[in-house]
Amino acid sequence: MKPKKEVTIYDIAQKLELSSATVSRALKNHPAINKNTKKKIQDAAKELGYRHNTFASNLRKQKTNTIGVIVHELNSNFITSVLAGIEKVTTQAGYDLIIAHSSESFEKESANALNLFHKRVDGLIASLAFDTQGLDHYKYFYDRAIPVIFFDRVEEDSESTKVIIDNYKCGYQATQHLIDQGCKRIVLVTASLKRNVYAQRHKGYTDALFDNNIPFNKDYVLIKDLSEQCGIEAALEILKMKPLPDGAFITNDFSAAVCMQTLKEHGINIPDDIAVVGFNNDAIGKIVEPQLTTIDYPGMDMGEIAARNLINHLKGISNIKHTQTIVIRSDLVIRKSSLKKKGHH
Repeated sequence: MKPKKEVTIYDIAQKLELSSATVSRALKNHPAINKNTKKKIQDAAKELGYRHNTFASNLRKQKTNTIGVIVHELNSNFITSVLAGIEKVTTQAGYDLIIAHSSESFEKESANALNLFHKRVDGLIASLAFDTQGLDHYKYFYDRAIPVIFFDRVEEDSESTKVIIDNYKCGYQATQHLIDQGCKRIVLVTASLKRNVYAQRHKGYTDALFDNNIPFNKDYVLIKDLSEQCGIEAALEILKMKPLPDGAFITNDFSAAVCMQTLKEHGINIPDDIAVVGFNNDAIGKIVEPQLTTIDYPGMDMGEIAARNLINHLKGISNIKHTQTIVIRSDLVIRKSSLKKKGHH
């Protein structure tokens, strides 16, 4: 698809039969312009895909050598390592990064996408918020043939280019490992099932139970936001369950560590009373006692792969249109928190 020609204020003026000075003022939110006219002009600008020109000098080159990154949180070990991977590749290729942060809000993510579009990024790397639905808010980029690559949290059934791990397989493996340790009452602590990563881990969990003839119990599925508070809440809910669950798969290491800590404070022995498996292979898993069994999720690789595909596309070496899904490896890392059967490694 050939990128459309850059829309100017003259195009908007022509469409609305107004002077370009009026259009220019309205787009700068000038108080002299009447509200209705302003709205009409802003709507037309949106419809035509106008980007305000913050880089007049770069306009002739049409390149800003910047890449936008949208992440859903910043305080995660995993996201930090993805950013390190992206940064490593983009720096070598001479690109700057602009990082925006949606704090798990669809609304903020949409605003960030539009903002990065106006900043004229050459390409975009994004991971979706908990409640994001659809990808319409990335339409500006697609219309202009600006490449977008999604990582980790993606819309699975879209045609977008995405870099993911096999969350279904990981959910299955983690649950199967707990079953192999003799667990029969396994709690799953996870986040919004609207999001692909959690929905797939949940499916892996339910399928592993099914394949081992263990009945699924919906009371054992705790949907949380995977924060510190969530780890405490999950532990308190687990403690109320009669009989006590004998296994827990918590799809985030930080929450798992906090949950384990809280259970221990209430006299629960890990792994003898409850075996625990986390997710992400965050550093915290090696600090908690006992050390946490987890899924190694190579964030650095994920960032590098996403960035490399984007840069190669921008350099014309390859076309991301031809690559829809890149699945990177992830493995179960077994430590003491899940080993009920001594001597198994």
